[in-house]
Formats: sequence, C-alpha cells, structure tokens
Amino acid sequence: MTAEPLPEHPDFLWRNPDPKRSYDVVVVGAGGHGLATAYYLAKNHGITDVAVLEKGWLAGGNMARNTTIIRSNYLWDESAAIYEHALKLWERLPEELDYDFLFSQRGVLNLAHTLQDVREGVRRVGANRLNGVDAEWLEPDEVAKVCPILNVSPRTRYPVLGATFQPRAGIAKHDHVAWALARRADELGVDLIQGCEVTGFLKDGDRVVGVETNRGRIHAGRVGLAAAGHSSVLAERAGIRLPVQSHPLQALVSELHEPVHPTVVMSNHVHVYVSQAHKGELVMGAGVDAYNGYGQRGSFHVIEQQMAAAVELFPVFARAHVLRTWGGIVDVTPDASPVIGRTPVENLYVNCGWGTGGFKATPAAGWTFAHTIATGEPHPLNAPFALDRFTTGALIDEHGAAAVAH
Repeated sequence: MTAEPLPEHPDFLWRNPDPKRSYDVVVVGAGGHGLATAYYLAKNHGITDVAVLEKGWLAGGNMARNTTIIRSNYLWDESAAIYEHALKLWERLPEELDYDFLFSQRGVLNLAHTLQDVREGVRRVGANRLNGVDAEWLEPDEVAKVCPILNVSPRTRYPVLGATFQPRAGIAKHDHVAWALARRADELGVDLIQGCEVTGFLKDGDRVVGVETNRGRIHAGRVGLAAAGHSSVLAERAGIRLPVQSHPLQALVSELHEPVHPTVVMSNHVHVYVSQAHKGELVMGAGVDAYNGYGQRGSFHVIEQQMAAAVELFPVFARAHVLRTWGGIVDVTPDASPVIGRTPVENLYVNCGWGTGGFKATPAAGWTFAHTIATGEPHPLNAPFALDRFTTGALIDEHGAAAVAH
C-alpha cells in the first residue's frame, strides 16, 4: 500500500431540489443502497422520475459509519453470487461513474484461531472456488508473507492457525462512493432530497400510493425502503413487521501512520478487523453491542476488548493512539442474510437486514433492488433473499462468513 493523494473534489455534485408532488418511484434512504438503486433505476431501466428521500444529510447514516471492507467470500451459493456480482461492479464503477473513489484491491485475510475456525475456513474456500470466487487457504507462514506485521507466533493467546485470503477484496473511500453515485443519479434526472423524513405511508386499500413527510405528501407509483438500521421502524409505519433487529456497531480510527499494513485482516474469533486507510489511519471494527438500540454510539467495554485483541494480533500498534470512535446501526436478520424484495403491501419494496455486509454489497444491492422495483419481480440474484424465506424455512445462514458483528 502507498499513501495516495486524495482526488480533487468536483465543484458541483448534485442539485438540492424541493420535492415534487409525485414521482414514479420514491426511494427512502440516501445511503449507498438508496443512491445505487436510484442510479440503476435510471441507467438500467430508464426510470428517471425518481426521488431519493433522506431525513438527514446524504450518506450520513451507515454509509458514513462503516469500515469500507469489500469482499465476496461468503459461504452459500446465493450469497456468493450476489456479493461476487457486487465485487465485479466495484471493479468497473470508478470508470463508469468517472470518479476515483480509491477502490484498493489489497486482499482480505480471515484468520483462524481454533480447529473449528480452520475447518470452517477450508470449507468456505472450497465453496468459494466452486462459485468462481477467488479464495485461498493460507498456512501461518503464508499469512505472515501477506501481512508481515501480524503476530503469527504459536505462543500468543490467539495463535493464528491459518487464514482464508481473497486477493481481489479490498476497501474504498465510502463518502466518495456516495458522492459518485449521487452525482451520476442527479445527472440522470433523479431528485436527491435531504432533510425530508418519511413519517407515514399513503395507502389505497392494501396498496401504497405515496409517503407522508415532514415536507408534505409525496405521491408515488412505487416505494422502496433502503433505510438500514431504521428499516423496521419505517416498515411498522406501513403496517409490516420485519424479522430484523437493530444493534449499535462501533468502529474507530487511529492517528495517522506511515503505510505499514498492506491488506485487510479480520478475526471473527477475537472480534476485530483492521485495515489502513489511504491517508494512513488504522481503521478498526468490532462486534455489535449485544443489546438492541438505535443509538449511534456503543459501550466502552466493546472498544476496550477490541483494542486488546488488535494489540495482541499487531504488537506494532501497541503505542498507537485512538483518534476517534463512532457507531452505526446495523439491521440483522435471524440468518444473517439480507432481505431484498416485495412486501405484503402492494408497490412497497424493502432492502434491509444487511448487518455488516451492506457497504460491500452496495452496487449489487442497488442493481437488484432497482430491477425488483422496476419490474415488480425479483432479479435472479435477489430472489432467494425474499421475506417469505422466514416462513418457508429456506434460510441462508451466513453467521459463519458474515463477520464479527453477527
């Protein structure tokens, strides 16, 4: 990794229009998924009479509060397909959007500290290869070659017994991703409306026909929810109970350092993941706080445990200083897989339950959600992620591969 200068910021990114009285499609939530959905509605389906409503500021929710890891090495076929589609879109989006959002394919290591971790990792590598996902199993000496600053001594409290490695995985600068999608969606005619909170839904029988907002009623042919941690709150206003629980998820960054960390390291066992951002700060994430909540800060003991684990894995960071911490709100389903599809309310669609997988799936989530909204039918990639799997039992259990927050 090298310290890269940030690209020059454009003078203009998007308009700031007042909402119209009606749109063909209203998307609730101007995070990565909402913006990607609007972009692909316009680009792939020619639907440009679209409003994206955001109660705060654009990309001020989980899009601004994640650790920007991108990978596709999930276990099950359904998950590997949609996350791999996302990774392929990530690889071409900088050119397509004409915006350098610092997508860096530096690889991701998922460490194994127990024999159970080893068995799960080897199994997942095999499953990944069958699905066309680049994946390798590395022994401890090979792990050390990929990340020389990682402590692979067998005498540590959490010895590294091996790791899965996906070379095409990496990171991107999250706010630049949002700005790139917003600028292109705006150019295609989408209205991005900030400070516009959805407070209710307009219905005609069992069909949604618009939304109530703090800026008045907005009629819509179809409404898509992409509100991450607040999805269940919004859905309840439409009379739907989603199988989702919301938790605080914390992360932190250190002061700036010279480039020393060449890849992304994740450890489910000790609940930490670490990368080094483009400017040089270390970016670290942890597991969710155990309680349900909508607060954007978590408990101190989670940070304390996370830092202790990070220092054991990376003794070189022992004297690094934490610069700031923050929390997002992740929405988690019982099988640690997302929901993308129709709801029991006609013309109302939902994209939620991504847990910690939301950022990495951004382009594929937008691609498939736009298809579902535009056609009324699921895309083959998101068909398995329908709401009815929680009644049919066709669950996609990704607790093992979904990372430390599940």
